[in-house]
Amino acid sequence: MIDIATEIGAIDRTVRLEKDENGVETVVVVARRTYDAEVSDVWDALTDPDRVVRWFLPVSGDLREGGSFQLEGNAAGDILECTRPTALRVTFGSEVSIVAVSLTPASADETLLELVHSVPLELAQSGAGAMWAGPGWDGALMGLGFFLGGEVVDDPVAAANSPEAVAFNERSVHQWAAVVEASGTATADQLAEAVQISLAQFAPGSEDQQATG
Repeated sequence: MIDIATEIGAIDRTVRLEKDENGVETVVVVARRTYDAEVSDVWDALTDPDRVVRWFLPVSGDLREGGSFQLEGNAAGDILECTRPTALRVTFGSEVSIVAVSLTPASADETLLELVHSVPLELAQSGAGAMWAGPGWDGALMGLGFFLGGEVVDDPVAAANSPEAVAFNERSVHQWAAVVEASGTATADQLAEAVQISLAQFAPGSEDQQATG
């Protein structure tokens, strides 16, 4: 069973607007979570295809810095940086959508993972664009936590669509909405529309999705 409150509370979330190195204004979505595992173990879980498929999705490609990847039924991208065991940076679904993951020791046997997803404001439209990515990353970080803790499922995709996972996603959507609202990076109308889209994407069939759909 998923302890939804604990899993939601395990992730620290931030949304902000900033300019990248080229002066392009971007929406930056940040998710942080600490795992009870050494950095090398977390790194391998993120980069070894035989392990990634056990908690996320099958991945293929030239999996090295300068290469590319394809997640089955999901995004593809280029591997911009792959510095074992601390830094991974890729394009994700688009050359202007950048995901960077960094790992740092939180203690001798704990690892802090920080995931930063940056998208141009022109594409995201506002900070509410975080609603189209944040809940998905929440689910991935939860799945990684279960895997590192020894809870391996036969079919991660099916698990991600289970009623429990949908209930988690529903809470995640509202958690990200509160973060966006607090950030002041979107209007009330922009946020309301993004919440509706996010619920339909991540929590289809939930009571909230039916009420707003």
